[in-house]
Order: sequence, then C-alpha cells, then structure tokens
Amino acid sequence: MSFIKVYIHFVWSTKNRFPYLKTKEIRQKVWQHIRENAKEKGIFIDFINGYTDHCHCLVSLGVDQTIQKVMQLIKGESSFWINKQGLLAELPLPLDGGKEKFEWQDEYFAVSVSESMIETVRNYIKKQEEHHSKKTFQQEYDEFISKYGFELYKDK
Repeated sequence: MSFIKVYIHFVWSTKNRFPYLKTKEIRQKVWQHIRENAKEKGIFIDFINGYTDHCHCLVSLGVDQTIQKVMQLIKGESSFWINKQGLLAELPLPLDGGKEKFEWQDEYFAVSVSESMIETVRNYIKKQEEHHSKKTFQQEYDEFISKYGFELYKDK
C-alpha cells in the first residue's frame, strides 16, 4: 500500500468573477455539494470555503490523482449541479448580458502546502468572508500572482 500526503490549495473564480454566490446560503449549499461529490469520487477535501465570486479548497491528493483531473471533476460537476438545482434563479444576470447559466472560470491557482502550514491555510480559507470585507478578490489574486512568482508565466 502506498502512503501519500500531498496537500494542494486550489483557488478558482466564477466566470468573469460575477458574484453568483452572493448569499451565504447559496455558498454553503455549493460547498457542501462539492464536498459530498468529491467524497464520492475519492477526492479528499480537507477544507472548503469562499466568497461571492470564488472558491478556496484544500485537497489532499490521492495516489492516482492529478491537479488537472481533480479540478475538472470538482468544477465541471459542481457547475452542472448548480444549474440543475436552479440555485441562482433569483439573482440578476451579469450587466454585460452574460449567460443565463452558472460557470466557473477556466483557470485556477494550485499551490502545494507543507504539513507545517496546513492549519494556517485552513484558517485562511475559513475566514474568507472576514478577509473579503477588507480586500477584493482582485487584490487577493494579485497577491497570489506575486507571492508564488506566477507573474513570470502570466501572459505567456
């Protein structure tokens, strides 16, 4: 038996960062569904939370899981489920007349997390509402780009 413990902090946003996940109730339903669906697919979600336009997810990868496959399974199925449930039916559409269905943005962040930082990352994810009362997702995005050196790859 192989023993694997590789934690990845994923962050992804709604399409065009539109605040589809406007209410706490919607967010809680979405996070709970993502957690349940991931469990069915053998994906271990340690912690999940987010805000109106994005999601943070701490995942421990399994022996045969890749970052790309985990994201595909989580994002694809959850957007399908959100639309099927009609969770967003009462929210206004994007100002640009965007699509009538929910979508996640294609791109995402994925960074490894050392064992010594797991609790720090959990707390960061847990406090998303408080965090975003002081900082926008764009500011958080820019900090991630800078902190992890992604600016080197950003426009390539």
